[in-house]
Amino acid sequence: MRVTTKSDYALRALIEIANVTDGEPISADELGKRQDIPKGFLQAILADLRRVEIVSSVRGKSGGWRLTKSASATTVADVIRAVDGPLVSIYGQRPEVVEYDDAAESLQQVWIAARFALRDVLEQVTIEQLAAKSLPAEVTEKVAIEDAWHPH
Repeated sequence: MRVTTKSDYALRALIEIANVTDGEPISADELGKRQDIPKGFLQAILADLRRVEIVSSVRGKSGGWRLTKSASATTVADVIRAVDGPLVSIYGQRPEVVEYDDAAESLQQVWIAARFALRDVLEQVTIEQLAAKSLPAEVTEKVAIEDAWHPH
């Protein structure tokens, strides 16, 4: 899996929004400053997140951005799908629709299994957990495996 800059920035911005304790909107400028995200890029990300109703904008002098639904209801997978599309794609298609000839047909099963493994983590972790720095046990158990830290 390759995590794009767009997904990383989107998640970092949402963590900042979730950490606003009084529930007041936070400006894009402030989000950008706190996470060192370029303004134009951040505006495009926020527009993507608004389109799928993860965030909403508040107009006016004290306007900005806030979560549309609770941080506990939005997963990392939701955010990645909102800004980058499907978690796994092959030539821009979902793995279940890709067709291979007889010799390579098992590849489709590998792509579907890989997607399932990604979901196993990314659909468990919420923005609330990221903001609270309190990940699910299933994730921290995987992180505790020494081999998880080694590049291959």
